[in-house]
Amino acid sequence: MRLFSWNVNGVRAIEKKGFLNWVDSVAPDILCIQETKANFDQLPDSLQNIEGYHGYWHSGVRKGYSGVATFCKSEPLDVQYGLGIEKYDKEGRVLITEFENFLLYNIYFPNGQKDEHRLQYKLDFYDDLLVILNEQVESGVNVVVAGDWNTAHFPIDLANPKANEKNSGFMPVERAQLDEYVENGYVDTFRLFHDEPDRYSWWTYRFGARQRNIGWRIDYFFVNEGFVESVLDADIHEDVMGSDHCPVSIEIENSL
Repeated sequence: MRLFSWNVNGVRAIEKKGFLNWVDSVAPDILCIQETKANFDQLPDSLQNIEGYHGYWHSGVRKGYSGVATFCKSEPLDVQYGLGIEKYDKEGRVLITEFENFLLYNIYFPNGQKDEHRLQYKLDFYDDLLVILNEQVESGVNVVVAGDWNTAHFPIDLANPKANEKNSGFMPVERAQLDEYVENGYVDTFRLFHDEPDRYSWWTYRFGARQRNIGWRIDYFFVNEGFVESVLDADIHEDVMGSDHCPVSIEIENSL
């Protein structure tokens, strides 16, 4: 079973760039998208009803901002819109879909670049989410956490680490949050299969960054340690255009 995650940076914009053709050709079993920037009632029918998929949308109160959506070939057992924490849920950042063998978290993690307030909001989000994930895992549930984490973890995960140590997305305090996830038993699936450098999932639109591969790896699938043996592969699909991010994926052996 193949799961894909993609920050589309505006689902209505990417729909005009061949998004549905890509979905049709790749045919993921589950697709998580982030930064949809649209409420459901703003979408054309082609996005409201993607053929062959059950679609679930969680949008922010503020129109044209944030938002996530999950598309599943098989109907999930349950769907939860948000974490149950109002300050995050009003921004439309989390969709949770339950399957027989795992809970899938589709998340657009906050960006901390704007100011100190938003950086703290981002750090709080990491902390509060970890508590929730740990409760699930401790109760015997496997978790898959997909999405745009908005933080590069190690120097190998971005082209210019030294130049970005004081920039949100690679600040020590943000990277320490990912350290804490690892210390709590969560695994970055891509690094199970790939130890090579120069593999990125986001490039600024400026400076010809994508053509020069001056990028960051900030889109991940993390799973709890107990689920690692079910992960058969993980990859980044740098050749897929349409957004400033590209899709990332994992293959798992579990059936729905």
